[in-house]
Amino acid sequence: MPRSNAARKAKKTFSLSRQSVMYLESLRKEKRSKSVSSVLEDIIRQQQQAKEMERIAASVTRYYDSLTAEEIAEDRAWGDFAATQFPSED
Repeated sequence: MPRSNAARKAKKTFSLSRQSVMYLESLRKEKRSKSVSSVLEDIIRQQQQAKEMERIAASVTRYYDSLTAEEIAEDRAWGDFAATQFPSED
């Protein structure tokens, strides 16, 4: 069964310092990964996720920073109302 385009890998060659290679090898052993390539894939994926979370956080901050005092008061009122809609924990 052929692989989908998303699952295909591109073969690349990189030059890394000995320290970087040693670090990647130690991560490979620690995580019991099949290859250093899979360790690099994990590092890249983590970086992508971190960048995406930063982008989302900045977007949320921009949104709330753009609200007027009136909009903030309205949001607060809706939040207070919503809190009264949960059953009490008594």
